[in-house]
Amino acid sequence: MQTPFPFRHLTLLCALLLGAGGAQAQYSWIDAKGTRHFSDQPPPPSTPPQRILKMPARHAPGPAPAPASTPVDARPAPTLAEREADYVQRARQREAQEKKLAEDAARQRALLENCERAREVRAQAESGIRIAKVDANGERRFVTDQERAEELARARRMLAQCP
Repeated sequence: MQTPFPFRHLTLLCALLLGAGGAQAQYSWIDAKGTRHFSDQPPPPSTPPQRILKMPARHAPGPAPAPASTPVDARPAPTLAEREADYVQRARQREAQEKKLAEDAARQRALLENCERAREVRAQAESGIRIAKVDANGERRFVTDQERAEELARARRMLAQCP
């Protein structure tokens, strides 16, 4: 019995495709001049392993040795407890930094408020109007010229520290 014509073509095509896979280059390397080579033969023995780009799995060498200039880290991977301790330490540092930033911001706000008060006291003292204060007994008394000069000097010292 004779096989149908399309089936023979399909069989022949499959055979050609399977045979073409073995004809591909199995080795790839870069020589000393920087030229890339493709071959079904292994590279010359003088080719260093790090310059071999591709080779069959059965001829594949073990992992490439680390370069002599790179220090090898012999320290094992950190344990879960060590990683947890590092995390806790970083969290504490972050909290301390945030607390310091909050304190700095509060200090800056207080300084700005004090500067605003000093500006008001200076403006009031320089205006020449009569300034009245209420004493501990609840009685109103007027500020003397000497007290006005002292308040003005204090306000100017405060304003010298303001931004």
